Amino acid sequence: MSDIRDMLVEQVSRLLADRSDPATLRAAEADTWPEALWSEAEALGLPLALVPEEQGGVGLGWGDAAALWQVMGRHAAPIPLGESMAAAALLAAAGIAPPTGFIALGLPGEAVAWGRRATHLALAPGGEISLHAPTDWQQGRGLIAREPADQPVLGTALAEGRLPAAYGPDAALLAGALLNAARIAGALEAVLDMTVDYANTRKQFGRPIGGFQAVQQLLARCAGEVAAAGVAVANAGRAADRRGLAGAEFEIAAAKIVAGEAGGTGAEIVHQVHAAIGFTDEHPLHLYTRRIWSWRDGAGPERLWARRIGDAALARGGAHLWADLTSRDEEPAA
Repeated sequence: MSDIRDMLVEQVSRLLADRSDPATLRAAEADTWPEALWSEAEALGLPLALVPEEQGGVGLGWGDAAALWQVMGRHAAPIPLGESMAAAALLAAAGIAPPTGFIALGLPGEAVAWGRRATHLALAPGGEISLHAPTDWQQGRGLIAREPADQPVLGTALAEGRLPAAYGPDAALLAGALLNAARIAGALEAVLDMTVDYANTRKQFGRPIGGFQAVQQLLARCAGEVAAAGVAVANAGRAADRRGLAGAEFEIAAAKIVAGEAGGTGAEIVHQVHAAIGFTDEHPLHLYTRRIWSWRDGAGPERLWARRIGDAALARGGAHLWADLTSRDEEPAA
């Protein structure tokens, strides 16, 4: 799928470069749905990109999805496209034809981004999945990202099914964790580029602040965090393709932890270099860093995934720990 992936990554990059500018992000925070952006994403077939071709989709894998989600994070895409892609993929895996439009993905204890605009909602607890057309939404707003975040009022399920064993009982949570880790990795790339450009143009004591060793060290440290997050996300996507979401829980958990910690460190550094201007309403930096902070908590914060890794290691026993850490890529595909 590398050729199709490369083509879609290029198309999504162009689309978001044109449609996901700071004005659009600010409008989204004021409850303005980016209709033009969503319509163009649908025209490209992106909501069904993870659905098999025989079911009307593109047939991308989770690794392809992670690459696309990273691009979305790089542009802080103000539409819940990643959630809709994951929801459609899970429905299709259970033999349920994904409906057209925005399909929201429900996660335990979390509000649904732009739920009020969703035509359908997918819920996937315990290996089961159901499709709903919510009768209403209790409207709210994200505390950090400030975009609409709503709770559904559910009616009778329109369809129900069971996910394949490879998806496991926490498929929606795992897909959400991979999505948020990828978006963090992409957004970190954007804020690093923004900060390098600022450091090369902002002058102090007669020369650009990027010429000072202390600033260079901060930027180098941020670049390391960006690289670590990107590698962890790519590894998690490959593992999900090889062993399914359930079999890749360790890699997805690691990606969520690495990306989350990188997001915290990276956001701290870029704001330190920008100083007070990065927090002003007029500057775009906080439009990205606030979303990074929000995505850190989405689909479980680092402590949840660290606990799951620790519990799994304890259950397996110390004799398996080294092999679990070093030999996972040698396991056969699911």
